[in-house]
Amino acid sequence: MFKGGMPNMQHMMKQMQKVQEAMAKVQADLENRSVTGDAGGGMVRVVVSGKQKLMKIEIAKDVVNPNEKDMLEDLVLTAVNQALEKSNALAQEEMKKVTGGAIPGV
Repeated sequence: MFKGGMPNMQHMMKQMQKVQEAMAKVQADLENRSVTGDAGGGMVRVVVSGKQKLMKIEIAKDVVNPNEKDMLEDLVLTAVNQALEKSNALAQEEMKKVTGGAIPGV
């Protein structure tokens, strides 16, 4: 009744283990990769890791004006959100390479 069923299940389990190992490797690799978001024509730059950790914020000197505090805050917010979106896209792209798109949302 199960003739041929067991080896197929074992093969599938081995394949799943390989995918899990590859996904763990991608997760570790993403920690060492980064993306940059910018706003205001590069006046504010933000660097985020592939694991979506904010790593660096750069603000051009000519943007720092106490009278334009609100504008600076908006630029920082825009740059951070852009970098986080890029980081998320990078992570999804790398995981899709591993899973071949077989796992939805990964």
